[in-house]
Amino acid sequence: MLSTSLKRLWHKLGSPRWFFALTENWVKAAGLSALVLLLWGAVWGLGFAPADYQQGNSFRIMYVHVPAAMLAQSLYIAMGVAGFIGLVWRMKLTDVAISACLPLGMVITALALFSGSVWGRPTWGSWWEWDGRTVSTLVLFFLYVGIYALREAIADQDLRARASALVAMVGTINIPIIKYSVEWWNTLHQPASFGLTQKPAMPSEMWLPLLVMVLGFYAFAAFIVLVRMRTEILNREMGARWVRDWIQVRSER
Repeated sequence: MLSTSLKRLWHKLGSPRWFFALTENWVKAAGLSALVLLLWGAVWGLGFAPADYQQGNSFRIMYVHVPAAMLAQSLYIAMGVAGFIGLVWRMKLTDVAISACLPLGMVITALALFSGSVWGRPTWGSWWEWDGRTVSTLVLFFLYVGIYALREAIADQDLRARASALVAMVGTINIPIIKYSVEWWNTLHQPASFGLTQKPAMPSEMWLPLLVMVLGFYAFAAFIVLVRMRTEILNREMGARWVRDWIQVRSER
């Protein structure tokens, strides 16, 4: 009985129609959460957190750079997982997820690189340093761009889905390189500011607003990805009766 229920749930998870209906309220919740958390975290971190005893106020770029760097990696991991599921179980929804995560991942990775350069200028004395984490994050950006270019170059939808899923899955090998680069090589980057199993390396007045900003970035990503997935589902399923019924209901409201 449990096995049958799990199989049914697994098939439902791959159904664009079921996913579209399930996430209708999720979009509003994610959007509202992102707005509240980002405003709260930005005001707290940029206006009220104490200045760093070494870096002064320049450290405040951390409240953008750290969440952007974390989210850039998470979005790529999500693409890699979706790619694996798509290749193994042939779920149509996985390609929709890759398509939705891809543009946001490019923008967020570019933001992480740019904010890191802005932070590095007063801290390291240069806009760019060829250390392990910086270079591996640049590789992450190129992976995003490469998958985007690949999808634009392939017209056939099934072939495009398989090719981008394969590249996304293989490219996840870069994620542990980014994470452990500060331990494997000599690098100017400091270790993680906080984690699930370790005490934060800064006062609570500094890391609490950072935590709020991280949550805000992830809520914003959830909002954007869900909106893009729902739009993509409507475009792909335009000929389906349930889409026509949904459009009719929306127009009558």
